[in-house]
Amino acid sequence: MNHRTCLDWMFLWCCLLRHSYLRLEKICLKAALKAVPGFGWAMQVGCFVFIRRRWEEDKKHLENMLDYFCDIREPLQLLLFPEGTDLTENTKAKSDIFAAQNNLPKLEYVLHPRTTGFSFIVDKLRQGDNLDAVHDITVAYPKTIPQTERHLILGLFPPEIHFHVRRYPVASLPSSSELQSWCQARWAEKEIRLRDFYSGQPRAFDRDRVAYVPPCKSESRVALIKAASLLSWTSFIVLCFTGLWLWTPFRLFLVVIVGVYVVQLKLFGGMELLELACHRYWKSSAAHVGGKKMQ
Repeated sequence: MNHRTCLDWMFLWCCLLRHSYLRLEKICLKAALKAVPGFGWAMQVGCFVFIRRRWEEDKKHLENMLDYFCDIREPLQLLLFPEGTDLTENTKAKSDIFAAQNNLPKLEYVLHPRTTGFSFIVDKLRQGDNLDAVHDITVAYPKTIPQTERHLILGLFPPEIHFHVRRYPVASLPSSSELQSWCQARWAEKEIRLRDFYSGQPRAFDRDRVAYVPPCKSESRVALIKAASLLSWTSFIVLCFTGLWLWTPFRLFLVVIVGVYVVQLKLFGGMELLELACHRYWKSSAAHVGGKKMQ
C-alpha cells in the first residue's frame, strides 16, 4: 500500500471491516512504536512486525517472524508500506534524490518503494507455502488529507477515503529475481492512477463510483460492530479510571502491568520476541523428544 499519510493504516481498517477480516491484520512498522504505552504493548501482543529500517538488522528479524507465521499456519494479512514513510515535502525531496542516484523518474504522488524487504517477505511466505496473494492497494483522499494525528484532533477528518485494490494470486507473481522490478512497476502504475484521480472530476478511481467488490459484511452488521466496539472501549476506559480512583489493588495491578511491559522490553525486546523464543524452545523440545522416540 502507498503511504500518503501517517494514518493510512488506521483508515484501511474501515475498508477491511467491510471487505475482509480485520482480526487477521498485522502491520510491518517502525520498531520505536512498540514502546508506546498501551498501543505499542497491544501491537507486541498482536505479534506485529517491527523493523528498524536497517536491512542488516531487519533481515534476520523478518526471517524469524515469517518462519514463525509459516510454522503456526495462522491466517495472516500483513500490511507493508514499501515506501517506508509517509509522503511529505521532506520525504519527497529524499525520494527525488534516490531517483536521481538510481536513474529513476521523479514521482509526484508516491515515493519510490524500497523493494528489498518486499521481495524478501514474498519469497519467505511463498517458500513456507503461506502466501495466497499480494493485494496492491492504492489510497487517495479527494477532499481533506489529514497528515498526522494532530489534524484529527483539530477536526480535520476526511469525509471520503478511496481505495483501489488489485489482487495478484501467488501463481501470477514473478520469480524471486524479478520481484523488485515487479514492485517498482506497481508503483509506476500508482503514480499514473493517482495523477488521474487528483486531476479528474469527480475525484475517484472509478468516475461512476461503482464498488466492484461487494462487502462481505452488510452495513447493518458493520454498524453493529462499530456500536459494540464503541460501547466496549468506552466501558473499559470508564472502568479503568473508576478502578484507579477507588481501589488500591487496581492501582497496584496497573503498576505491575506497566512494570512487566517495561522490563520485558528491556530484557527481551518485546512480547512478540518472547513469543518467538517460546515457540522455538517448544519446537526444539518436541523435535528432541520425537528423535528419542525414533531411536
